[in-house]
Amino acid sequence: MTKQLSGDLARADSLAREIFSDIANKWALLIVEAIGDETRRFTELRAAVEGISHKMLTQNLRLLERNGLVERFVHPTVPPRVDYTLTEPGQALRATVDAMCNWTSRYLTEIEAARQRFDG
Repeated sequence: MTKQLSGDLARADSLAREIFSDIANKWALLIVEAIGDETRRFTELRAAVEGISHKMLTQNLRLLERNGLVERFVHPTVPPRVDYTLTEPGQALRATVDAMCNWTSRYLTEIEAARQRFDG
């Protein structure tokens, strides 16, 4: 079956759903936020995203690069130095991530209270 170039998230075979799945994970969103408006080295990102393993950071950076959200630049040095920056679509995604962070901060107390009521 050929993947449909569709923006319909309801379709199981849509490209939009695949992209959404790639970026809607905790690590990808945290990496986008950590890169921000800057150019970041791999080690800087690893330090900025608390709890991420080397393997997870690598996998998610590759996923973001594959989807055109992150640009990777390898400097011809020994040892190699690799920099990451957000592309224009990556910056647009960052604006959405910022809005999600603001929403979380605004409603954290209410969400925590709802969880306690539900779990209690």
